[in-house]
Amino acid sequence: MAQLTAPFRHDHVGSFLRPQPLKEARSKFQNNEITYEELKEVEDEEIIRLIKKQKELGVLSITDGEFRRSWWHFDFLGGLEGMEYYEKEHGLNFHNMETRKEGIRVIGKIAFGNHPFLDHFKFVKEHAGESTVKFTIPSPNMLHARADRNLESYPDEQDLINDTIKAYQDAIQAFYDAGCRYLQLDDTAWASLFSDETRAKLQAEGKEPKQFMDTLQFVINESIKNKPSDMTITMHICRGNYKSTFHSSGGYNYAQEVIFGGLNVDGLFLEFDDERSGSFEPLKYVNRPDLKIVLGLLTSKFGELEDKEAIKARIQEASKFVPLNQLCLSPQCGFSSTEDGNILEEENQWQKLALIKEIAEEVWG
Repeated sequence: MAQLTAPFRHDHVGSFLRPQPLKEARSKFQNNEITYEELKEVEDEEIIRLIKKQKELGVLSITDGEFRRSWWHFDFLGGLEGMEYYEKEHGLNFHNMETRKEGIRVIGKIAFGNHPFLDHFKFVKEHAGESTVKFTIPSPNMLHARADRNLESYPDEQDLINDTIKAYQDAIQAFYDAGCRYLQLDDTAWASLFSDETRAKLQAEGKEPKQFMDTLQFVINESIKNKPSDMTITMHICRGNYKSTFHSSGGYNYAQEVIFGGLNVDGLFLEFDDERSGSFEPLKYVNRPDLKIVLGLLTSKFGELEDKEAIKARIQEASKFVPLNQLCLSPQCGFSSTEDGNILEEENQWQKLALIKEIAEEVWG
């Protein structure tokens, strides 16, 4: 039967390819050729157009495509009190590629203040009408995993963790008060546990994988523990998405009991689009009938359209481990986790979402 509450039977991760007018406006703004007000005018126009397009296609969770962001995570984290952007010597290493050399660091006490993302959400809600708005922010684990830390500000890492949790508790309440009922936490930190190679990197950084995993679980559960009962909070677990490349590989096995049996989120968006993600078997640790598992079976990295029957067969395979009525379908990630975007055309992303909707209606009715 049709799923009428979030996450939906046919859903998506959140980001969309930036349209050319927006790319041009952001470039001009960075070169001081237009004002911020002029950039915002273009952002507003393109987000309104995006909302209209999503509605036309029957998309049930309306987002702003992350059109006001350069990065899926740094823009939000850098907007917290006690944080700043800076240019690093090197970017992150992706498969055969290095990202832009931008980063964030802690320079003071972390807190959620008058964050610009609240206005970003309010704009989408205003123009989405009666449709459900999904708003995406990076998981609190991303501050723990990606931000450089000033030891003078936080000599004790546990104090940083505690303040991060408090900031996210305040953020969740602020988004709720603004009208948000569907919030998604995007998280790549879990992928550090998915292979021998990435766990070895953690150990080289002085982090014991089991302890790191326990910290990730603690931070998520504490951050969302006060969420209102009528607010849905999901988490997207990702292995990296930058210009159609990836950061890491490996199945969910090492962290399977914690991810599927120990997190108090309402839904999990999971990558299952290729062999890098492993098998469905870890799903056997799902131990709650109210936990929705959103299968990311269609890739957002390339434009080639998947075979419908093959996707339906994979859904049936997953249902051997989780009841079909707990499953949903989406792309494996966003189409544009950074403003650079993945290597596909705008039309490709709409074709993917249309196929997902078609499959969902045939599988669940």
